[in-house]
Amino acid sequence: MNELILVTLLPFVGTTLGAACVFLMKKSIPSLLQKSLTGFAAGVMVAASVWSLLIPSIEMTGKEGLASILPAVIGFFIGIFFLLSLDNIVPHQHIDSKQSEGPKSHLSRTAKLVFAVTIHNIPEGMAVGVALAAALENNAYMPMAGAFALALGIAIQNFPEGAIVSMPLRSEGNSRMKSFIMGTLSGVVEPIGTVLTIILASVVLPILPYLLAFAAGAMLYVVVEELIPETQEGRHSNMGTIGFAVGFMLMMVLDVLLSA
Repeated sequence: MNELILVTLLPFVGTTLGAACVFLMKKSIPSLLQKSLTGFAAGVMVAASVWSLLIPSIEMTGKEGLASILPAVIGFFIGIFFLLSLDNIVPHQHIDSKQSEGPKSHLSRTAKLVFAVTIHNIPEGMAVGVALAAALENNAYMPMAGAFALALGIAIQNFPEGAIVSMPLRSEGNSRMKSFIMGTLSGVVEPIGTVLTIILASVVLPILPYLLAFAAGAMLYVVVEELIPETQEGRHSNMGTIGFAVGFMLMMVLDVLLSA
């Protein structure tokens, strides 16, 4: 039970620690550092999608040929379209953008910034939840160590993500405490999503392979739609690429070593 709680809360702890950087740093993050951190987060999410989600999804079917990859293909594309739908129905605004996305609303820029990050965090919470559910129900294909590796990888990439959220809120004129609280709250959706996904997966066990691929598709949507473009705009794009490589390799190493 303690292990289950630890894995559930680990990503949220990463976000909280990152948001706390607002008490230690100036009002804004240097562009070079921000691109490096964004690239790092993207690399972690891509590696996690492959090693921690898509591969177990295929292996868990216990079949061969087309039948083994069909759940992964279906779940992956549903995950992509789920995040695409959220992007269109939730008003939000990205940190480097001056234009809002989604339906028109009277929400403040601060609220829209938090909503943008919250949308990012939904698939991460679901990924940890479905990995935990898979570990609890089918340890042969997803050991608990694998779920822990995924949660740890997401927690590591949530640390810079928490800073990337809280620091711009501070530069918008908010107090350090308010920026910290808002940055922290953006990560609350992760443990909530984790618990809800565990409940759903435990009730409908046959759809576990679909849910693993669904989480992978949702995470990769965030990477391709927002994180990678952010790293390649303007100066220091090379640092975003290097950050991606470091994040990808770190997550791959964590998953392989901890799941062995």
